[in-house]
This record gives sequence, structure tokens and C-alpha cells, in this order.
Amino acid sequence: MGILCQAAGIYIPDPESGFYSLYPSLGLTDLSSIGKTFGKCFSADLGSVRIFDLIMILMSFLFVDMFDTIGTLIGVSDKAGMLDENGKLPRIRPALLADAIATSVGAVFGTSTTTTYVESSAGVGAGARTGLASVVTGLLFLVAILFAPIFTAIPGFATAPALIFVGFLMISAVLKVDFEDLTEAVPAYLCLLAMPLMYILTVLFICKYIFL
Repeated sequence: MGILCQAAGIYIPDPESGFYSLYPSLGLTDLSSIGKTFGKCFSADLGSVRIFDLIMILMSFLFVDMFDTIGTLIGVSDKAGMLDENGKLPRIRPALLADAIATSVGAVFGTSTTTTYVESSAGVGAGARTGLASVVTGLLFLVAILFAPIFTAIPGFATAPALIFVGFLMISAVLKVDFEDLTEAVPAYLCLLAMPLMYILTVLFICKYIFL
């Protein structure tokens, strides 16, 4: 709609005022910038950072990533019917190891955290079981690199409904909580309450030491 409005002259780009052209910049993606971020984690200057602050930041990232990964694995596996009779995921250790390796490799390349993604539940809901859907998704991401200018022209609010639907798929697990059993219901309630609040507090804490 924005591109059509610009083509019709309804929307007029004005970069000085923050209104940029909505036409995607066609052409191959410049991958040379990877060299600017690759390996920077090994040359970071931590001399000016207090040890307590560094530990707090590391622990924040550790627990956010760890619990996010465990929650995603259990939630997606439950949706796929891969949990055992005790509600546990067999062979979860290799899955956590793969996530840890991906996270470390992503940090070396200077990208955002590479981790399991809850959007996998959308594939599971469509029948994915063997992991082939993830392989196809990875290949499509590689293709998307070549067409990144076109895809980045799509605003975030256009893809938000998909994430809302994924949240709908995940929240259905609440129906399996036995609310008559307080030993099961109270932890589930605390998790539902704490996850968004702790995430916000973690982001605010990190931003405090980055920008202040």
C-alpha cells in the first residue's frame, strides 16, 4: 500500500524529515560488512567495565537464552507430540548443545543471538515432525539474503499477526495444566507472569549499562 501511495504521488519521501522512499533498493546484498563484525567479541575492551556489572550482564544473557531455549524446545515438542509419558523431552541434551554452539557461532560472526525460535510451532502445527521443515527454512533464509532489500521493505507490523498466531498456538498448552493441583498450577502461573516481566527488566537493565 505504501509503495502504491508513493507511486501515485500521495506519499512524498522527505529524508530530512524522516520520511524515506518505500521503494526497495534492488540489487545483491553487500556481505562485506560481515568482516567488520566477525571476531569482534574477542577484541572487546572490557577494561572499563566493572567485574560485577560484567557478571550481571553475562548471567542475564545466560538465563534469558537458556530458559528461552528450554521453554521453546518443550513447547514445540509438546505441540509435535514428542514428549514422553512424564512430559519430558528425550535426548534434549543434543538439542541444547546444538543451540549453545549456534549461539556461540552467531556471537563470533557478530549477529544477533542465534537460538531456537518459537515460530517452529507454526511448522509443527502444519505437520512438520522430522526436522526437514527446519532445513527448508534455513535454505529459504539463505535465498532471502539475496533478496533482503525486498524483504526488509516489509514493515514489522505486517508480520506481527503471524507472531500473534504463534503465541496462540503456544498458549494452548495452558489447557493441560491441572489447576486443581496447586503444586502444578502455582509454578505455571508464576512462569506466565514472570517471563514477560523478567524479559522487560532484563532489557532495561542491559540498556542502562549500555546507554547510561
